Amino acid sequence: MNYFAEVRAHAQFAAEKMKKNNLFTTERLFCDVYCFESGQEQAVHTHNGSDKVYYVIEGTARIRIGAEEREVGPGTAALAPSGVPHAIKNAGPDRLQVIVLMAPKP
Repeated sequence: MNYFAEVRAHAQFAAEKMKKNNLFTTERLFCDVYCFESGQEQAVHTHNGSDKVYYVIEGTARIRIGAEEREVGPGTAALAPSGVPHAIKNAGPDRLQVIVLMAPKP
């Protein structure tokens, strides 16, 4: 099992749609780096029984949690509790990288 991950080494982008790149997976959680080109997004969705945390490391994200939507930059974290609709979009002209932690793993 890997206990450490160099995030930038795992970051990969795709022209067609945002790309999920796994950093860690256990029986109880997963941790990915999501990579978005400008304009790419993950549509509104929910996870019943799992909480999700977004942490922006590079770029500008528009994050929606329930009825609230904010544009945020590096250093900002957002919590999407179980059952609450959420979405994320690259709101800027540059690439967006976001650490995503979800537990328990769906």
